[in-house]
Amino acid sequence: MKLSFHHLLGLLFSALATIAADNAKPSIDSKSPETSPPQRKPGEYPLGPDSLPQEGVPKGKLEGPFLFKSQIITNTVRRYWLYVPAQYTPEKPACALVFQDGQRATRPDGALRVPQVMENLIYKKEMPATIGIFITPGHRGDEYPADLEMRNPNNRAAEYDSLSDRYARFIVEEMLPEVGKKYNLTKDPEGRAIGGTSSGALCAFTVAWQRPDEFRKVISMIGSYTSIGYRPARDDQPMIPGGDLYPTLIRKNPIKPIRIFLQDGSNDLDNEHGNWFLANQQMLSALQWANANADRRNASGPRYQVNHVWGEGVHSDNHGGAILPDILRWLWKDYPK
Repeated sequence: MKLSFHHLLGLLFSALATIAADNAKPSIDSKSPETSPPQRKPGEYPLGPDSLPQEGVPKGKLEGPFLFKSQIITNTVRRYWLYVPAQYTPEKPACALVFQDGQRATRPDGALRVPQVMENLIYKKEMPATIGIFITPGHRGDEYPADLEMRNPNNRAAEYDSLSDRYARFIVEEMLPEVGKKYNLTKDPEGRAIGGTSSGALCAFTVAWQRPDEFRKVISMIGSYTSIGYRPARDDQPMIPGGDLYPTLIRKNPIKPIRIFLQDGSNDLDNEHGNWFLANQQMLSALQWANANADRRNASGPRYQVNHVWGEGVHSDNHGGAILPDILRWLWKDYPK
């Protein structure tokens, strides 16, 4: 049978394609997908060894939960826990780490496991001996619901998404003195850190922004620098701003002596309050611009110390928990151990 030129050309291309495909196949010595180590999928952030119990590391103690009724944030009750490292001695003031949403931060099988991370890093002298203070948001009324578990108390938004100084006053004037009745805490603002996730991160930044004389280290994970707290002007009531105002405030105010670590993911929330990932990038841009502007003017005074990690995660604690050991190392890298 006679074959046309086009038919012969087609057979030639088919043969060449088969040869190319055979050459592309992995050899026996190369790693096939079946034998390669499992790859992390987008959005998956497994915990590392510093977030897990380690043999030979002295065990601290987690005390609580204790109940606390605030006189500043009236008609609320909240729980708090204290982590006291094995290295604590009353003769030497301990540093302090205040963490919001304490019920999640202390959960031993959760994404954050802050006390466990502290225990490992303090032992390795990668952070100073630090007492952890883990506080839930307030719940309105006289009783903290026993069945609330990991859910948010009902005064969380009023406390965490506000830009006022009320929560900062609660921490400085009530919680620190309360813990200080039992433990010797440092008065050095460089020895005090505050952190949180989501609106808890916004709350932590607000405390440092309002009171840099008391707190100068901030952990911000998936921070809600968005308009959750915004309320329009009504009748004789002025407009109430939300957390999305912070990039403007940072650009238009003198630099405060704050060290902050920002974490967020590209698949974070995008809703009527704002886009979380863009909002966190705006925070980073504002902090960096403030430093650059001060440098251009040869201005004296402090500069923001800022670090960040962006990932592809959603609105969850997973990525922040996975990198928490590195966040704490960076936060305390210049502080005496």
